[in-house]
Amino acid sequence: MASRNDAAEVFGKLFTEHWPEFIGQDQGVKPYLQRRAEYFSDLDFFLLNDAERIVAAGWGVPLRWSGAVDDLPSGYTDALARSVLGHEAGERPDTFVVMGGMVRSDEQGRGWAGRLVAALRDHAVERGLGRVIAPVRPTAKARYPITTIEAYASWRRPDGEPFDPWLRTHLRIGGTMLSVAPRSQTMTGTVAEWEEWTGLALPGSGDYVIPDGLSTLRIDRGADTGVYHEPNIWVRHR
Repeated sequence: MASRNDAAEVFGKLFTEHWPEFIGQDQGVKPYLQRRAEYFSDLDFFLLNDAERIVAAGWGVPLRWSGAVDDLPSGYTDALARSVLGHEAGERPDTFVVMGGMVRSDEQGRGWAGRLVAALRDHAVERGLGRVIAPVRPTAKARYPITTIEAYASWRRPDGEPFDPWLRTHLRIGGTMLSVAPRSQTMTGTVAEWEEWTGLALPGSGDYVIPDGLSTLRIDRGADTGVYHEPNIWVRHR
């Protein structure tokens, strides 16, 4: 990121373009974001095309992981916290976590997503981080928000490949599904805030299907609270 003057602006546009507004409302990540940027900015990646245009962006964090499924972080938020706190405690990381990847909308379908994940993976290995994992956000899950993440992760196309396109990308370049993370992130807010973030009227208590939500939003009008749990799928790369 530091090598390009326009990188921060492009990153902001990519984030706005690809992520729903409520994704930025995970209070659990906010204590660690600035420290992550300070400690691990050299793990922020951009891909350039032949014209030196930024076409994709990705980032990740290092942490210590035993390799056992039951020692996986509970999801995105926990991975970020474990990475930052482990670094501050002097732990020696052995695992790289791919935290996110985005491709410009006008560059999609050209193989950039797979190249981005592969670049992140290869750079991690070069730095001595022998394990590479990712809490994958299954992009098509938003069409099936009432389906559990466990059931969705098991879906396959007729050719045997995963139903979800982003999960499919990870597996095509050597990834293996490890587990699901039903509560990878948790977003909370007032009813008014959720109405602003989703563009929906939320007149009563109960569960709501929201735009771009991978699961449903639970609204409690009495407590003036909305809670949404974002599910992910853990993948390990060779």
